[in-house]
Amino acid sequence: MILDSIRGFFGFKKKGDEKEIIISCERLERRIALLEGGRLEEFSIERDSDRQISGSIYKGKVKNLEPGLKAMFVDIGLEKNAFLHYWDAIPAAPDAGIETIEREGRRRNQKKITVGDIPRLYPPGSDIIVQVTKGPIGTKGPRITTNISLPGRYLVLMPFSDQCGISRKIEDPKERQRLRRILNELDIPDGMAVIMRTVGEGQKARFFVRDLAMLLDQWRTIEQKMEAVPAPNLLLSEPDIIERTVRDFLTDEIDRIVIDDEKAADRMKNLIGAISKRSQKKIRFYNEATPIFEKFQVDKQIDSAFRRQVWLNCGGYLVIDETEALVAIDVNTGRNKGGKDQDRTILQTNLEAAEEIARQLRLRNIGGLVVLDFIDMKNRRDQQAVYNKLKENIRRDKAKTHILPISPLGLMEMTRQRVQESVSRTVFMECPHCKGKGIIKSPETMSVEIQRGITRVMRMHPGVHELRIQVNPQVLDRLKKEDEELLVELERRFQGRLSFRPDPKFHFEEFKLFNAVNDEELT
Repeated sequence: MILDSIRGFFGFKKKGDEKEIIISCERLERRIALLEGGRLEEFSIERDSDRQISGSIYKGKVKNLEPGLKAMFVDIGLEKNAFLHYWDAIPAAPDAGIETIEREGRRRNQKKITVGDIPRLYPPGSDIIVQVTKGPIGTKGPRITTNISLPGRYLVLMPFSDQCGISRKIEDPKERQRLRRILNELDIPDGMAVIMRTVGEGQKARFFVRDLAMLLDQWRTIEQKMEAVPAPNLLLSEPDIIERTVRDFLTDEIDRIVIDDEKAADRMKNLIGAISKRSQKKIRFYNEATPIFEKFQVDKQIDSAFRRQVWLNCGGYLVIDETEALVAIDVNTGRNKGGKDQDRTILQTNLEAAEEIARQLRLRNIGGLVVLDFIDMKNRRDQQAVYNKLKENIRRDKAKTHILPISPLGLMEMTRQRVQESVSRTVFMECPHCKGKGIIKSPETMSVEIQRGITRVMRMHPGVHELRIQVNPQVLDRLKKEDEELLVELERRFQGRLSFRPDPKFHFEEFKLFNAVNDEELT
């Protein structure tokens, strides 16, 4: 206890409070886990086969306009043309998460572009500079915008905008006032703007100056390439997962980064050195025989977190189902039966579920429409408490989210920005047995279908009196033990003979009927 007090006095963290990033680099994929006190809070995966293109900038060529959709399709050099809605081709309105700042002594661009101007500005065959906002998902091509943004460590450069801003996640009025002063002193070229990122809170002015200089150099390189290469062509590739970790995750709150690849560790040190020499000491190369994710017990946490059923500490559990249209999350009391106060038990379970749901959305990278079915609460105050709990825990999510209060039907609806495939779609494939249903027919159902098939074949082929049926061994076990009398009755009815052959290679729901005399398959 005395040791904890000393740690607190000097600003050190308790042993269980450390925040660390664990990076596993393998030949085919790289995985990154953010641990807080040893608990997995965020997880990312990148593979060579599906490198993320969201954020990449292209010089594209307009292929065709679709007035009915108010959209155009643009060739950016990928297998599928990119989709550009007319609304994404006009200067963007201020983001809800950004407070727009009018810089002193600067005039706003008064020329206004409307949706009706887009076909004239971008006719088929014209070149266009775009940025990918959403990578290819399923059968859909990438989604793009003309509102280019270059994210840096503390700033986001908007080369085609004149509206500067500060992240609303920075709430301290004094800090916001300080950042406004820094923003007004930055030497931003006319026709460009910057947004101060949340990570800029408390940072010195020189860090913003240096970040802006790096972003402007990057944009000049893009402009030179823009003039030199024909469309379609890649102008700027989104950084790989190592660079994105340095840019997006390495904050003062992170105590260390442990990585099992020496070259990648040296590269990270060089990247961090351009931002903060002091932070280079946080990088540690892991060189032990035990795999790094096993050493830090990340693999176990990933396995438990990605199950369909996720248990809560209170004894309740979540059931998470991803469908094509939406993601459904159901909350159940499970083993948490509670005492006499049932309402308190339900509230406790729902509050813990709200916290875990926010974590699961980040871990699985779930996007699109999400419907949450909490346990029914009678008290409106309890419903509001659960809603507030979810909003509070979702604040740390880097993806844009929008949450609605619990409806009269007892459901909470929310959306989460979908930039790429969810982790489950990346890691898992459709089950060859259930074909994605998650369930297969029972032995009893298969017995009914086989008897139905025998009846149909015997009626359609009256000359056939001997049938051979090939089935899965487990289904045959049901036929022999529980339905033997029914099969004997079929033989009597059609004056035939039935023989069964087990085949372990057969799918549980598969069976075939043959004429036993000439081995002809019958349907």
